[in-house]
Amino acid sequence: MKSTARVVVIGGGVVGCSVLYHLARAGWTDVLLVERSELTSGSSWHAAGGFHTLNGDPNVAKLQAYTVGLYKELEEASGMSCGLHLTGGFQVADTPERMDFLRAAHAKGRIMGMDTELVSASEAKAMFPMLDDSHFVGALWDPVEGHLDPSGTTHAYAKAARNLGAEISLRNPVTEIHQDADGTWNVVTKEGTIRCEHVVNAGGLWAREVGRMVGLELPLLAMEHHYLLTEDMPEVIAYNQEFGREVCHIIDFKGEIYTRQERNGLLVGTYEKAATPWSPVTTPWEFGHELLEPALDRIAPSLEIGFRHFPALENTGIKQMINGPFTFAPDGNPLVGPVQGLTNFWSACAVMAGFSQGGGVGLVLANWMTEGDPGFDVFGMDVARYGEWTTLKYTNAKVRENYSNRFSIRFPNEERPAGRPHQTTPLYDIMVRDNHAVMGVTWGLEVPLWFAPSAEEAHDVLSFHRSNDFEHVGAEVRAVRESVGISEIANFAKYEVSGPGAEAFLDRLMTNRMPKDGRITLSPMLNDNGKLIGDFTIAKAGSERFMIWGSSGAQIYHMRWFEQHKPDTVRIERLGQRLVGLTIAGPKSRDVFAKLVTEDVSREAFPFMSYRELDVAGCPARVNRISYTGDLGYEIWMEPCYQRAIYLAVKEAGAEFAIRDFGMRALLSMRLEKNFPTWFAELRPVYGPFEGGMDRFVKLDKGDFIGRAAAAVERDAGPRLKRVSFMIDADTADVMADEPVWARTATDHGTITPTHETTVKRYDAQGAEQPRTEKQVDGDWRVVGWVTSGGYAHGVGASMAQGYVPAALADNAAEGMFEIEILGRRYPARIAVEPPFDPEGTRMRA
Repeated sequence: MKSTARVVVIGGGVVGCSVLYHLARAGWTDVLLVERSELTSGSSWHAAGGFHTLNGDPNVAKLQAYTVGLYKELEEASGMSCGLHLTGGFQVADTPERMDFLRAAHAKGRIMGMDTELVSASEAKAMFPMLDDSHFVGALWDPVEGHLDPSGTTHAYAKAARNLGAEISLRNPVTEIHQDADGTWNVVTKEGTIRCEHVVNAGGLWAREVGRMVGLELPLLAMEHHYLLTEDMPEVIAYNQEFGREVCHIIDFKGEIYTRQERNGLLVGTYEKAATPWSPVTTPWEFGHELLEPALDRIAPSLEIGFRHFPALENTGIKQMINGPFTFAPDGNPLVGPVQGLTNFWSACAVMAGFSQGGGVGLVLANWMTEGDPGFDVFGMDVARYGEWTTLKYTNAKVRENYSNRFSIRFPNEERPAGRPHQTTPLYDIMVRDNHAVMGVTWGLEVPLWFAPSAEEAHDVLSFHRSNDFEHVGAEVRAVRESVGISEIANFAKYEVSGPGAEAFLDRLMTNRMPKDGRITLSPMLNDNGKLIGDFTIAKAGSERFMIWGSSGAQIYHMRWFEQHKPDTVRIERLGQRLVGLTIAGPKSRDVFAKLVTEDVSREAFPFMSYRELDVAGCPARVNRISYTGDLGYEIWMEPCYQRAIYLAVKEAGAEFAIRDFGMRALLSMRLEKNFPTWFAELRPVYGPFEGGMDRFVKLDKGDFIGRAAAAVERDAGPRLKRVSFMIDADTADVMADEPVWARTATDHGTITPTHETTVKRYDAQGAEQPRTEKQVDGDWRVVGWVTSGGYAHGVGASMAQGYVPAALADNAAEGMFEIEILGRRYPARIAVEPPFDPEGTRMRA
């Protein structure tokens, strides 16, 4: 084993081997993988080996599609077989609600060019004859599903990497990791110490232990997972003989079961409700090629449903039961990327779907390491999406919940309860007990979503359609628009930036000019490629001292970027819940605010986009004259010990104006009718600032800033896409995100997204092949864009959406030009070029 390397990859499962291969393919051949035992010794060897492209996050789905498409290349590069079986598969729905979920998934597939198709239950039965279609109302077909040989695939990655010059050291456990003052890492192994520039934690079952070697507690947990192999089944053999192909995959939501053919029988796996962690505190180093004791009683409820849905199973013997551990993050997605606070220490773990996602993880991590950018929007799997609040206990609760709901549909208004409440503000008891708030979670913090008239009504009725909150959110919006409302806004990120060079640092980081003393500016932040990686409110609080507000969920993501670029003289403090907030908004908000302060807060003395540090209700506070509602308003920020006093004083001062509490759903409704974008939805690292409609906040003439050159190219060439707002003639359901935007193509409107056309294999009720051509086109209509967010804008009484379309279409406000697909039905839509509420902005500047 060599003693130096550019990169040391720790872990010889499918993910570690994929990272090794992609680094070597990118030209970094001085790379060494260190494995404690043999390749595939953790979870890879006993995996069921299934793969698919469908995922609730379209960005993750793209990487899954890449992974599946990589396997042929991998076989050629390694000279080894991955044992590919591309069978296609169905997700079957037993209720109308689950069918709505499949319609939404199918719509997402349209905008990614996926060839999914909604079919009847009898059509699904034609390709999986063991299915009793009387239990189902429909299904979603995905032709890009299948299974492979887990061991063969992992070794193919390893062999392909070796062919490019990478090295692998087996039976060589890592015992210690430490870093020298110059940043060099020392990876101490049984066979000696390796000095390297980069370390990749692809430790799989032991990733948590590897993280602890450098003081890192990763939010992941191993869960026991069962699947069984049946004896030979006459039904499977007969189908193979008659049609000359394997039976396809099936996912049964009701039974929490997945199944596929294995030799002449079936493999049947389950994500049972009785989810059981394995070794929840520490992972034993001596564990290896072992399986866990099966627990038939835990999976019996799912198998009972399976026997009803697939009657042939009840008369089939079980040949083998497999119970092995797999690691999961709280949301089920991987933990990938550079770790904030550690130089050149990379995460590639919690990849529970290694044969669907492993190739994509290897690709983005190699891109990130060799080029400085992942090349994709990977926030959904970025290790930076979690913070210190994801403790061992919290992670345990959320992983168990996620595992037991893996095959349960997720409603757009669903807030799952495990591990809650975890973080609360001083107002939590008032909000829940007195105000009957229905609470949600933002980055682990409890936040009010909406307010019910009574404790008995304080819950969401889960639905893909407008639900029981609709009337009450509308009343909250009307209270703000007509008089005044108050909302808790602790769920924002807060930073203080100070020290010599603070202004120059921020000026280099942000696209907008920095504000003058006591003033506020809004500014995007770009990466080196000119893509949007942040959106901030920035106040100048004093000489070389700034307050910054941003997205709570991106705090670690942004701190990682700040620390990468800041000079030693500048101090950045992430304030977290040491600073909490309230906002008051509406035409009477100045009248309320004036009662709480001794200073002059008239329009002239305290104008729009101003910042002050003053006493509010006798408590020290920081106040922004700004509001995300798009109305006259103030953001009041204080230490937690003062929040309760200020809140009660605001309510008392606002009583004569019938002040009303409003929640996050009302706030987001109001931002829609102002055409305000939001981070994570409209503003993401795949869009440029001019595509995102952020033109007025990008000052190309102010001097150099990160991403300026790329932004100038985008402006000069003209953006390819543009963010737009739509008014939709919807009925009982509004958009969620990722719905297709259709446009009429009969008129000449410039370049638009090419029509997607492919041959889709389908089968009739007798199982005979019926190939046909499916297009993302319908007569004069075709899919040209996608929705990023939306809902009902109560202030203007309209269903609204934001999304992206080709730039040539962005100013077309004509009736009959666009349609948006919601739950399988297309609704007329038109572009709102100007915000439908207060287009001139006179209310917020009042």
